[in-house]
Amino acid sequence: MSNTIDTLGAHEVAAWLRRQPKFLQQFPDLALTLVVPRDDGPAASLASYQLEVLRDKNRELSKRLRDLFAISQENERLAVRTHQLTLALMRQPDAASTVRALAATLAEDFNGDLVRVVLFAPVAGLEDEDWLQVVDRGDRLLQPFADCLKDEEPLCGRLHPDKQSLLYGARVDEVQSSALLPLEGIGLIAVGSRDPNRFYPGMGTLFLRMMGEAFAAAMRRFAV
Repeated sequence: MSNTIDTLGAHEVAAWLRRQPKFLQQFPDLALTLVVPRDDGPAASLASYQLEVLRDKNRELSKRLRDLFAISQENERLAVRTHQLTLALMRQPDAASTVRALAATLAEDFNGDLVRVVLFAPVAGLEDEDWLQVVDRGDRLLQPFADCLKDEEPLCGRLHPDKQSLLYGARVDEVQSSALLPLEGIGLIAVGSRDPNRFYPGMGTLFLRMMGEAFAAAMRRFAV
């Protein structure tokens, strides 16, 4: 028997213990005498080591829960703001008031440093607005937006310089990230931020789509 024990290596012992997960329950005194090396200090008892591992896992789970809670709160705020925007757009008596309501809401409630609206056709009552441009749909200036207008896919992040230049003009250097909402048949809506991390590729665009659909529906009421 002693010869067999002497020939056992650490790997064989470890493999056997993996097949006997309740072994230490049968020999609790052994569990108390085992030591486990730490990366940052002296050895610890197995019980202490397991407790420390559980605490680390608990801290990690707690952090994940806090992150999920923060995300859920932000989504709830966005849902409320999107709903309020939809109601505000539907209450407007004309197209000009509808566009103004959209621009004001994006600037005030969605943390937009610079809001820009590009319409493909003029709207009566909208003149000399610093956030508004009217560009014919066939104008070559809109060529950089051809793909996103075709797909009507929102874009988030640092836009291509050609897009940035048309949208923000002389203030282009102030914008470090953008959320761009293309609406075929209507125009382009952009919210620019001085924070490079405010809008980023891969962020959810559900609420952007909902806002775009609400704006398009509101504008269709005044289509001739």
